[in-house]
Amino acid sequence: MMVVGETDGDAIRVVASTKVWIDHNTLFKCADGLIDVTLGSTNITISNNWFRDHDKVMLLGHADDFQADKDMKVTVVFNHFGPNCNQRMPRVRWGYAHIVNNLYQGWENYAIGGSRNPSVKSEANLFIAPKTGNKEIISRIDNIEVQLEKKSWNFQSVRDYFENGACFKSSEGQAVIKPAYTNGQTFQVADARALRSLTRSAGALRCRQGWAC
Repeated sequence: MMVVGETDGDAIRVVASTKVWIDHNTLFKCADGLIDVTLGSTNITISNNWFRDHDKVMLLGHADDFQADKDMKVTVVFNHFGPNCNQRMPRVRWGYAHIVNNLYQGWENYAIGGSRNPSVKSEANLFIAPKTGNKEIISRIDNIEVQLEKKSWNFQSVRDYFENGACFKSSEGQAVIKPAYTNGQTFQVADARALRSLTRSAGALRCRQGWAC
């Protein structure tokens, strides 16, 4: 049994868990992160959420020295990031993330980042860079040790769509790692240019008794 401490201000915290689905939430202005997936969690789906007005949005992976997260697999799909999100959309440590069909409405520091040799497949997302400031989607880390480590990172962009000068520097000389879904987990990936309408219902559902949500 793994003993965990009290939460530190995250809106949603997934710890040492598998097969968790986080769907249709509106999250903003929390004390720490909006979603943390840590301590060996895997097979997590984060979908149809609206993240806004926050600094460190989403963390996948506990810490740089927690190697058990190397088996982590997370799918981030059909979410709306922004406005006023700064960084970690998500930040990935060690594991694998399939980031697909999300709308990014700007960022300050970066949109997607990571450490400790993560693998990221960014597929058919719509990245709208801020009008001024950083246009680069991937994080830039100044630590010399991490810069050397980045050579083995695998960040790949596949059919993403870029506006306002947004740019994604994919890892060189490495193949795109597939998410290895089972037949029951596969889904159709939409064209990134349709994401403004496809993510319109992201966030908490507005339901009334007697009416379809």
